[in-house]
Amino acid sequence: MQQDSRPEEGWFVDLSHDIEHGMITYKGLPAPLICDHLSREASRAIYAEGTEFQIGRIEMVGNTGTYLDTPYHRYADGFDLAGLSLEAVSDVPGILVPALGQTSVGSEPFESVDVRGRAVLVHTGWDRHWRTDAYFESHPFLTEAAAIWLRDAGAVLVGIDSHNIDDISGSTRPVHSVLLAAGIPIVEHMTGLERLPREGFRFTAVPPKIRGMGTFPVRAHARIERT
Repeated sequence: MQQDSRPEEGWFVDLSHDIEHGMITYKGLPAPLICDHLSREASRAIYAEGTEFQIGRIEMVGNTGTYLDTPYHRYADGFDLAGLSLEAVSDVPGILVPALGQTSVGSEPFESVDVRGRAVLVHTGWDRHWRTDAYFESHPFLTEAAAIWLRDAGAVLVGIDSHNIDDISGSTRPVHSVLLAAGIPIVEHMTGLERLPREGFRFTAVPPKIRGMGTFPVRAHARIERT
């Protein structure tokens, strides 16, 4: 995308996928079930003439759509969604790191940028496969070396527009393990990162304040400060 087609200063960029009834985010996990708890038609029997409401109901796992992981997702003694600091996920200075065409993303793309105190968003372009079988196969991921570098360099959040921030060909999850052990939240299944500048934006991805859960969908978005 050309630079002049990116949002101008003060604009908001939505970086989240829609959550839809029946969609699959991660193979093996159930799709969300979205329905009426109280339909508009049924509400007409409860309220005065001309007054109606809809109350929706959703059943889903935390790993649905664009979601954020807290340490509790990986570690029993890690903080959960209710323990998440707003400073780590709200209006955080962001930096975009391109990793287009790469599958195994090491520390090299990050070494030339200052990530300290920033939300680091890794743009792989894999979101183009969302809602297709290709999305689940041979997706881009970060290496353990990249996670260690980001932790040691002071990143406060790491996001990616891919199926998983880890290589899932085996049973270990070193990137989750390294980042979440350090209290660094992870946002996966992002989209629209090509609309962001490399720098000059603030990132927000705030989940509900829920005790006893480590992962939940977020409305991830960025506010452009300058182009």
